[in-house]
Amino acid sequence: MTERKVALITGSGTGVGAATALLLSQQGYNVLINYSRSETEAQASQADCQAAGADTLLMQGDVAQDADCKALTQAAIDKWGRIDAVVNNAGISTFTGAANWDVLDMDTFSRIYAVNTVGAFQMVRACAPHLKMQKGSVVNVSSIAGSLGIGSSVPYIASKGALNSMTLYLARALAPDIRVNAVCPGLITSRWFVDGLGQAGFEKVKAMSESITPLERANSPEDVAEAIVWLTTGARTVTGELLLLDGGVHLGGSKAQVPSKPA
Repeated sequence: MTERKVALITGSGTGVGAATALLLSQQGYNVLINYSRSETEAQASQADCQAAGADTLLMQGDVAQDADCKALTQAAIDKWGRIDAVVNNAGISTFTGAANWDVLDMDTFSRIYAVNTVGAFQMVRACAPHLKMQKGSVVNVSSIAGSLGIGSSVPYIASKGALNSMTLYLARALAPDIRVNAVCPGLITSRWFVDGLGQAGFEKVKAMSESITPLERANSPEDVAEAIVWLTTGARTVTGELLLLDGGVHLGGSKAQVPSKPA
C-alpha cells in the first residue's frame, strides 16, 4: 500500500474536476483521473498532476454504468492499495431553459439522472469499503440548482436536488467512518457552460449573474476545487454539509440592502 493518500475524481479531465485533481496532487495525493469523452484534455490534466508530484492513473469510464464504477475502484486498489477520497464530479445537462421545459423526453431525463445521481451513488457504493478503512471522505459536486430550483433544465435541477438529499442520507449511513458532503456552485467560468450556451450566450448569462450576485463574480474552477479540497483534507467534523458556492445568490441579489438607522 502506498503511503500517499489516494483520490478518485470522476469527470476530472476538464474544469472543476481537473482543478481538483491538480490541487490534491499539490497536497500530496495520488489521483485517478476519469473521463468519458475528453481524452486529450484528460491527458493534459494527468501531465499537470504528475508535474505536481502525484502518481496518476488515467481511465475512461461512464459513471452511469455500474461496471465502470467498479472498474475505476478496482484499478485504484490494484495500483495503490487504498482510496482515501472520492469526488463525484462527473455531470451532464441539457440547456433547454424554463421556456422549453416541456419538450424534454424520458430518455434525456433518465440519462441526466443516471450520470448525475445514480453515478454518484454507484461510485460511493463501490468505494465505501475502502474509504471506511482509511476514514475517508466523499464530496459530491452538486449545484445551487438542487437547492434553489434554478438551472439549465428540469432534469438537471431534479438530479442535483436528489444528489443533495442522497448526500444527507449517506452522511448518516456512513458515519462515523466516512464523511460525506456536497458543494453547490452557482455559475462556473468553465468550458462546460460555454459548450452548453455558446460563447455569446455564456457571456450574457455571466454578466447577468454577476449583476445580481452580492459578490459580483462567478466561480472559477479553482474556486470550487478549493472548497472540495478543504472538505477532503480538512473539515474533520463536517459531514452532511451542502456548501453553497454562489457568491451570495441565495441572499436574494446585490440590490437587497440591509436597512440602517437614519442619521
